[in-house]
Amino acid sequence: MTFVMFLLGLVPILWMILALIGFKWAGYKASIVAMLLAAVLSVTIWKLPLIDTATAALEGFAMAAWPIILVIIAAVFTYNLTLRTGKMEVIKRMITSVSSDKRILVILIGWCFGGFMEGMAGFGTAIAIPAGMLAGLGFPPLLACLVCLVANGTPTPFGSIGIPTVTLANLVGLDNAALAFTETLQLAPLMLLSPFIMVMITGKGFKALKGISLITLISGLSFVLPQLAVTYFVGSELAVVVGSICSLLVTIAAAMLHERRSSAPTEYRMEMPKSDHSLTVKEALVAWSPFILVFVFLLSTSKLIAPVNTFLNQFSTAVPIYTGEGAAPYTFTWINTPGIWIFLSAFIGGFIQRATLKEMLYVLKATLVQMSKTMVTMLCVLATAKIMGYSGMITSIANMFVLTLGSLYPLAAPLIGALGTFVTGSGTSSSVLFGNVQLQAANAIGANAYWMVALNSLGVAAGKMLAPQSIAIGLVSVNESGKDGELLKKVLPYTVLYLVIMALIAYFGLPLFESLHLFS
Repeated sequence: MTFVMFLLGLVPILWMILALIGFKWAGYKASIVAMLLAAVLSVTIWKLPLIDTATAALEGFAMAAWPIILVIIAAVFTYNLTLRTGKMEVIKRMITSVSSDKRILVILIGWCFGGFMEGMAGFGTAIAIPAGMLAGLGFPPLLACLVCLVANGTPTPFGSIGIPTVTLANLVGLDNAALAFTETLQLAPLMLLSPFIMVMITGKGFKALKGISLITLISGLSFVLPQLAVTYFVGSELAVVVGSICSLLVTIAAAMLHERRSSAPTEYRMEMPKSDHSLTVKEALVAWSPFILVFVFLLSTSKLIAPVNTFLNQFSTAVPIYTGEGAAPYTFTWINTPGIWIFLSAFIGGFIQRATLKEMLYVLKATLVQMSKTMVTMLCVLATAKIMGYSGMITSIANMFVLTLGSLYPLAAPLIGALGTFVTGSGTSSSVLFGNVQLQAANAIGANAYWMVALNSLGVAAGKMLAPQSIAIGLVSVNESGKDGELLKKVLPYTVLYLVIMALIAYFGLPLFESLHLFS
C-alpha cells in the first residue's frame, strides 16, 4: 500500500515531465492540469476535504503572488527598463570591454553576475536578467537560458540573502552558520565544475576549455573560498553575495590579463560595435544604478541590519487561508520583501537614467503582458505544491525512500530536495516541505543531522535547474515563451549529472564529515 501511495503521489510530478517533454505543452497548460490532478488525488485518495484542498490551493496562489511573482515581475521590469533607456548597451560595452571571448563572457555574466543576482534577490532573477543580457549580446536564446540554468544550479540555497537556508535552519532547530557551512562543503565540487560545464556548453565540447581552463578554475575557486569563509564565520545571509562579487572581480582581472596576452579564437570572438567614446565613471554608475540600488536596499533591510529589518517587518498581515489541520496564517510582508525593493530600485534607477514616469509605466504594462503565462505557471505550481504538502502526498513520497533505503538513504536525500524544488520552483518551499523529513531520516539511521539536512539544500540546487518556473522565466527573458519542453530536454542531462554527483557526495562524504566532528 505504501508503494501504491508513493506512485500516486508522484502523479502530478510525472505528469509535468510527460506534458513538457512528451506532449511539448507550454508550462502554463501543463501546470493547470497538474494542479487539477493533485486536487483530485487529494480529495479521493488522501481524503483531504474539498474545502481544505481548495484553501490549500488558495494559499499556494497567495505565496505565488506575494512574494514570488512580485519579485520576478520586478526583476524583468528592471531589465526591460534598463533596455528601454539604452543603458543596457552601456553595461554590455563594459562587460565586453573586459573580454571579447564568448566563453569568458558566459562566466562573467551567467556565473558571476548571475550568482550576485541570486544572492541579492533570488526567485528567478539570476536566470531572467543574465539570460536576457546574453541574448542581447547575440547568444542563441536557448543557449543563454541553458548556461544560466546551469549556473543557478549551485547558489540557490543562499538566494535572496540566504532565505532558503535561514528558513531551513529555523525549521529544524539547527545553527544557521553551521548548516550553511555544511551546505557549502557539499556544493563546493559542483561550484568548481559549473563554470567548466558552462564553457563547454558555449563552445560545444571539451575543446572550448583550451586556453581558458585556468581562468575557469580561478572563477570557481574565487567563488567557493570566500563563501566557505562567510558561512563559517557569519552565516548564510551574504554567502553568495560575497562569493559572487569576489569571483566577478578576480575573473575580470584574470580575463583582462589573458586578453593582453592572447586574443580570443575566431570561433569564440564576440564582435561588438566599436565606439570612440570612452565611458566615464558617471555613465557607468548611471547604467548600473538599478542594480546598485538593489544591492544597497536589500543589504540595508536584511537581517544583517537588525533594527531596520525588525522595524520594517512589523508592516505585515497574517491572513488565515488554509482551513485544515495544522493550519497557520499566511503572512504578507508588505514592505520588507525583495520585490518591493527591486521595484523601488527600478523606478529610482529609471529616473536616474532619465526615463519619464510615462515610459516606466509603459514598460511595466508591457512586462505584465510578457509575463502573463509565466504568472499562470507560478500560481498553479505553487497551488499544486501546497495541495501535495497538506494532503500528505509529499510525505508519502519521502517515506517510501526512508523505508526502502535505510542506511543507503543519503543517496536519495538530494533527490528528495530536488523533487521539492522541481514542484515548487523554490528552494525555500522545498526546505519547508522536506526539512523535517531529512532530520527524521538522520535520527532513524543515526547520521549527523547537519549533513543530512544540508543534503536537502544540495538537491535544491539541482532541482532549481529543472524547475518549470525557472525554465519559464528564462524563456520569457529571451522572448522564447512556449519552448519549455525543448529547453527542458537540453537541461535534463546536466541535472541528472549533478544528481549523480550529489548522491556520491552525500553517501561517501558522510563518514568523512562525521570523522571531522565539526558539528555533532
